Amino acid sequence: MLYLLTNWFIAALSLMIVAHVVSGFAVRSFGTALLASLVIGLVNATFGVILKVLTLPLTLVTFGLFLFVINALMLLVAASIVPGFQVEGFFPALLGAIILAVVSTVLRNLVFP
Repeated sequence: MLYLLTNWFIAALSLMIVAHVVSGFAVRSFGTALLASLVIGLVNATFGVILKVLTLPLTLVTFGLFLFVINALMLLVAASIVPGFQVEGFFPALLGAIILAVVSTVLRNLVFP
């Protein structure tokens, strides 16, 4: 249970960091980041899985880089659901998805070595 809560906190903290780095990517507060990270996880677990299966050939051809496009789409979907979480267009979402992956990986490796 503590592992799950820690991962949730790390995801929210990663969203806050990305919001400070990427223009066009905004999170109103840490509470909004917690809600947004929860919604991103739920969207990825449902709609994201379907998209990843349907685009598997394209993902294989691009050596997995197309997953960043799918993650950007998931960020846009989550931003349309969560008030206070805004992503203004596809390119901020794509840059946000890339930086979010790097930041959350670094933070998880710092917390769980």
